[in-house]
Amino acid sequence: MTGRGDVAIVGAGPIGLAVAWRCVQRGRRVTVLDPAPGSGASSVAAGMLSPVSESYFGERELTALLVDSAARWPAFAAELGEAAGVDVGYRAEGTLVVALTADDLAAVDRLRGYQAGLGLPIEPLVGSALREREPLLAPGVRGGAHAPTDHQVDPRRLVPALRRAAVAAGVTIRAGAVTDLSTVDSETVVVAAGCGTAALTGLPIRPVKGQVLRLAAPGGEPGFRHVIRGHADGSSVYLVPRRGGEVVVGATEEERADAQVTAGAVRDLLRAATDLVPDLAEYALVETGVGHRPGTPDNAPVIGPLPGRPGVIVAAGHHRHGIVLTPVTADLVVDLIEGGAAPSPFTPDRFAEAVRG
Repeated sequence: MTGRGDVAIVGAGPIGLAVAWRCVQRGRRVTVLDPAPGSGASSVAAGMLSPVSESYFGERELTALLVDSAARWPAFAAELGEAAGVDVGYRAEGTLVVALTADDLAAVDRLRGYQAGLGLPIEPLVGSALREREPLLAPGVRGGAHAPTDHQVDPRRLVPALRRAAVAAGVTIRAGAVTDLSTVDSETVVVAAGCGTAALTGLPIRPVKGQVLRLAAPGGEPGFRHVIRGHADGSSVYLVPRRGGEVVVGATEEERADAQVTAGAVRDLLRAATDLVPDLAEYALVETGVGHRPGTPDNAPVIGPLPGRPGVIVAAGHHRHGIVLTPVTADLVVDLIEGGAAPSPFTPDRFAEAVRG
């Protein structure tokens, strides 16, 4: 995979487009294949860049990858914005973790202790300190934390920007379905097809349903600036403010593959959201949506050569981390195409039995 031949990328989501953009910058001839470019999970994603507040027990190696990629985001966003001539909605106000009840706070403190033990930047805050930062928080919030390096980007700006930058650099994008990798005539094939990667590779990548809401602030701009990751009487919710008045509220996590928006999910998300920020009850509900995160058995992405298939590289299975991991995944894949080492422990061979089966 060290020649200067063509690269075909299956999938025109943020991962596939970023890989394409980086490949053509290295002098490759690149074609991206997708039946409906930009229609995958990124179209409903919230765009949180949260390596700290989404660091969970038992995921130390994944956390290190998240931290690495998040650190690349400021330069990545600036370069992409210049190349595409658009603002991708990168914001760096940070994230507040907010607990409504004493039980919520106990859970938050336990996870924060683990995160701090990894050396991650996260500061505990009492309820009054949280409300000083965001006065719209409910008076009864018990406490939480501030993760200053957990930022955000707008995926609905990001994906068109990646497409524009890639095409301007020389990438060809073709609308078409790929059902068999043997039909793709290219020296190197990168499979970045999200949940569709399973059918193409045999890898255990499954759809994890997430329901997301979008609200519109009555006054034009949301009344808060930070991303809020909330815990409200045992329910988890995130609130992502956008410039222009939008607030993204999400998200459920369901082991299902249907695309149905359910009344129960809308109720639960709105209840948790308004318990934490009561003013949201006056915001307009303007959109509901469903996305399917590409999950793996160990919650980590699959990045590397596909066993038994020379010239095929996988970049998929990013679950809820696809946006934050976009820069590092693109760099790792391009380095691999240029002859670099595979990024252990995220390579597909950890699922070799599934691939052979």
